[in-house]
Amino acid sequence: MGEYIFGLENLDVYKRAREFRKEIYNLARKLPAEERFNLASQMRRAAVSVTNNIAEGHGRFHFQESIQFFRHSRGSMQELMDDLNVCLDENYETEQHILTLKAEAIEILRMLNGYIAFLKRSKEKSIAKS
Repeated sequence: MGEYIFGLENLDVYKRAREFRKEIYNLARKLPAEERFNLASQMRRAAVSVTNNIAEGHGRFHFQESIQFFRHSRGSMQELMDDLNVCLDENYETEQHILTLKAEAIEILRMLNGYIAFLKRSKEKSIAKS
């Protein structure tokens, strides 16, 4: 099957978020048993929400719809930042590992913000041409 050049899997932000999701799943597996159905479940759902919303936004036809889904993705990433703080506060993982994950989350947030800005500019250009 040929490679779809504008496909979801070619978006850099999606690629990074997908790798980050894998890291979050790995961390969730390491959490203590008492967190398996609370924090671990929440972390997995938020990590999936990040990539799901990127996918949903990418698949939308109108700029504003796409922007809204990318904003949801950004919100889920912020949730994960708080979950990482819980892991740090409760000593569920080393501080260095948490800081590395938080740095990656910040980079993905930067990329999401950049993509939202790109969509806003594209929307304005589209309106100007009308």
